[in-house]
Amino acid sequence: MAVPLALAAFWWLAPHSEPTAAKAPADKAQTAAGVLVVDAKRAAQMGIRLTAATVAEEAPLVTIPAVIQPPANARVAVAATFPGVVTRTYVVEGDSVRQGQALATVASREVLTLGSDLTRAHARAGVAQSNAARLSQLSREGIIAPARADEARAIAAESNADVSEKARILRMVGGHGGSGSYTLTAPIAGRVTSAAIQTGNPVDGTTAPYVIDAANRYEVIGQLPERLVGQVRLGMTVHLPPDISGRIIAVGSTIDPATRSASLKAEIPAGPGVVAGRATSIVISGPAPAGAVSVPETAVTMIDGRSAVFVAAQGGYAVRPVTSGTASNGRIVLLSGVKPGEQVVTSGTSALKALAAAR
Repeated sequence: MAVPLALAAFWWLAPHSEPTAAKAPADKAQTAAGVLVVDAKRAAQMGIRLTAATVAEEAPLVTIPAVIQPPANARVAVAATFPGVVTRTYVVEGDSVRQGQALATVASREVLTLGSDLTRAHARAGVAQSNAARLSQLSREGIIAPARADEARAIAAESNADVSEKARILRMVGGHGGSGSYTLTAPIAGRVTSAAIQTGNPVDGTTAPYVIDAANRYEVIGQLPERLVGQVRLGMTVHLPPDISGRIIAVGSTIDPATRSASLKAEIPAGPGVVAGRATSIVISGPAPAGAVSVPETAVTMIDGRSAVFVAAQGGYAVRPVTSGTASNGRIVLLSGVKPGEQVVTSGTSALKALAAAR
C-alpha cells in the first residue's frame, strides 16, 4: 500500500514540462509568422471585410490647382434673329436643355411681314403654275409658240423658289407668320450659363439673350510645376474629386518666370461639382512602377510607426509592412509588400491592430 502512495506522490510533485514544451513551439511559430489567429466567427464579430489587391496601372504623380472652363468651341450664344418683344420665357440660368428645345417666344413685326410675304408668294406661285400648265397645253396643240410656254414655266419655278426661301427662313427662326412671333431654340444640348432676358423686354439682332455651354464637355486649366514638365505627357489621366477622370490634351512648353510653372489642359466630362469658372485641384497620374498594386485607403494603417496592411492568411491575418505611394479617389498605390490578388482587410483593421498590440 505504501509503494503506490509513494509513486502517486512522486507523480504529483514532478514538473509537467512536456505539454508546455509542446505548446510553446506552436505559439512561437504563429508569432514568428506574424499571423493573428482569428476564426471566421470572431472575424464576423470584429467586422472584418476583405478586398483583393489589383494591379496598379497608374500612380498619382502630383496634385495641382486648376480652373474648370468650357472648351472654346463648346459655348454658343443664342442671338435674337429679328427685333421684337419677349412674350414668354421657358428656361432660366442654370437649366439643362436639349438640342432644339424652346427657350423663349418673341413677337416680331418682321416675322409678321415675312408671313404675309409668304402668303402672297404662295398665291403668285399658284397663278404661275396654272398659267404654265395652260400655256404648255396650248404649245402642245400648236396654238402658241413653245417659247411662251417655256417662259411661263420659268416664272412658275421662280415663284416656287420664292415660296421655298421665305418658308425656309420662317422654319429656321421658328417663326409663325400668322401670329407674328418666333421661337428661340437651343442649338446644342447643354446648360444655360447666361439668360439676359425677361418677359416684356425688347430684343434685337445685336444681342444674345442666352449663352449655352455644351453638355458633358469641360476643360481644366492647371499650372504644372517646372520639375514635372518633362514627365507629364499628352494622354495621361487626371482625377477630380469625387470620382471624375479625364485626359491631358495639352502641356505648355513655356515656363512662366513668376510661377515657375507651365500651363496644362485636360478634358473632363460633366459631373457633380463640375461648374465652369470653379477653382479646384486635379491629380495627375502616370504609369505605375512594376509590381505596384492598388488597394482602398482604409486598408493601410500604422503599426510601430510604419505603414502596414492585414493580409488574409491560413487561420487568420498576417501583418504586412508596405511601402505606400500616393492616394487618389479613395485608393492608394502600394509599391511593395502586397501582391496582386491577395486579400487585404479594409474594415476591422482597428480591431486587428489592437489584437496585434496585445501580443
